[in-house]
Amino acid sequence: MTGVPASAAGDTSSANGAPVSAGSGAASGGAPSGAMSGNVSGGAPSGGASPGVVETGVPGGPRPARGAKVVAAAVNQASVWNIANFLTMLRLLLVPGFVALMLADGGYDPAMRSFAWAAFAIAMITDLFDGHLARTYDLVTDFGKIADPIADKAIMGAALICLSSLGDLPWWVTVVILGRELGITLLRFVVIRYGVIPASRGGKLKTLIQGVAVGMYVLALTGWLATLRFWVMAAAVILTVLTGLDYVRQAIVLRRQGIAERMAASEETEA
Repeated sequence: MTGVPASAAGDTSSANGAPVSAGSGAASGGAPSGAMSGNVSGGAPSGGASPGVVETGVPGGPRPARGAKVVAAAVNQASVWNIANFLTMLRLLLVPGFVALMLADGGYDPAMRSFAWAAFAIAMITDLFDGHLARTYDLVTDFGKIADPIADKAIMGAALICLSSLGDLPWWVTVVILGRELGITLLRFVVIRYGVIPASRGGKLKTLIQGVAVGMYVLALTGWLATLRFWVMAAAVILTVLTGLDYVRQAIVLRRQGIAERMAASEETEA
């Protein structure tokens, strides 16, 4: 066809709303190139994209506007300040106060030992809640992953060392418990490239019995309660050794599996 009816020409408009004649844009199959250039580039001139707007029309698809990464980093940094991390920091702050109370007046003042027990109990209770809150409400942060085990070992280590220094607890018990805790922590870091060793039920029971036993030794108990705490501590030491050996077994299995999977993946790549 060499011509366009007047009604068709009137329905066809350019980008700025003006009618397009039959012999110009309509006959060429579209609006003038100058009118279409802004629409193709996403409604903004090249180089004029404002922050927060996704730019299109570039090789490789859409990319975030300048400043988006900075905003995301600020959000991640702000997430460190949450209730779970607050409880962890509180537990760390309780350590020096606990030591001061334990050693006050030579370490044998029943009132000071009772206050020390209260600080130790608060630390143990926060240990139960901070991890649960972090997992339940998605508050897990890199700070929490590092600070939480440090806080756990700090309060338990401080209590054991104070008790042994005062002669209330044999040094070999302190060495066994702290040696196990530090050894397993290092073992976790060694095999982390192959996977994570999950906390077992035996490990959780060990932590509970240890806390009860150490708490009973912190208090100035006499009579049958003093005898009872001896047996509770004996159970804690046994669980400490058994769960430690189980973690070593899990680490060996995890390492073997990781090496086997890497070798299989390497063979597939070469094939």
